[in-house]
Amino acid sequence: MTPELAERLARIALGHVGREFPNKLDQVLTGPDDLATPRALHPIFYGSFDWHSAVHSHWLLARVLRRFPEIAAAGAVREWLAGAFTAANVAGELAYLARPGAGGFERPYGWAWLLKLQAELEARDDADWAAAVRPLARAFEARFTHWLPRATYPTRVGTHGSSAFALTLAYDYAPFAADPGFGELLRATARRWYLADIDARPFEPSGVDFLSPSLIEAECMRLALPAASFAAWFDAFLPRLAAGEPAALFTPAAVSDRSDGQIAHLDGLNLSRAWCWRRLAAAAPAALRPRLLAAGGAHLDAALPHLAEDYMGEHWLASFALLALDD
Repeated sequence: MTPELAERLARIALGHVGREFPNKLDQVLTGPDDLATPRALHPIFYGSFDWHSAVHSHWLLARVLRRFPEIAAAGAVREWLAGAFTAANVAGELAYLARPGAGGFERPYGWAWLLKLQAELEARDDADWAAAVRPLARAFEARFTHWLPRATYPTRVGTHGSSAFALTLAYDYAPFAADPGFGELLRATARRWYLADIDARPFEPSGVDFLSPSLIEAECMRLALPAASFAAWFDAFLPRLAAGEPAALFTPAAVSDRSDGQIAHLDGLNLSRAWCWRRLAAAAPAALRPRLLAAGGAHLDAALPHLAEDYMGEHWLASFALLALDD
């Protein structure tokens, strides 16, 4: 991660966080009065094509500003975030959550990204933005706390429903949670869902994946287990990594049409795999690390040149690039 790349990612995000249309709403209509424009419904997260992409694009901006406060885009980033993270705007987002049909809104992907955004704001020396957004984070923390004990089974997909990805992002927020037991709830849920998994034989990627169900589960468990316990679990879960198997996990996905929103997910898969490979390499035996890091590099190289070729990728891929490079 370099200042030049941080500038590039920030400029991409600034180009769409305030772009209201096109827009894909996640909305249950309970009556005609529910119809409104994205900005009226979501005073902060109305841009970037959909709510969750707006959330993680704001995370990108906050993260880049904290890590690289001297880049040329910093002033524009600071101005945007100061205008977004106000008490009135947060109240508008909370009002949407209070609607009768909004109980499952953005579960679990958007929930987790909001908590990751809050964790980034809490890490700032200036506490004003964290204080402003904290009521919204508390609302999603409460939703996680209510939902996870009732979620008997995980959702093992490479898209927004991924249970493992949600837990992985939410871990960052645990030190700042209102409930001191929130982190243990996340870890206990991961163990309940995944501890018995062995000898994964993944059928991936699918044509719409932007996550690897196998690798994100492993990354989730890396955070849920002590180091020694994770090493034993990881060896049993993917026992043939030293031989480059499963080969599908080591091979970057081919993206045939970046104007197709579903096919464009595969650029995100390459970026999220790069993120997972790098983090898993840090916990792997020394002899295995070069292979995992090489796999991460190959996936990163396959996707990084294509972050803004079409709006179907532009509105979200930069956030996944930042995960892969800097998180």
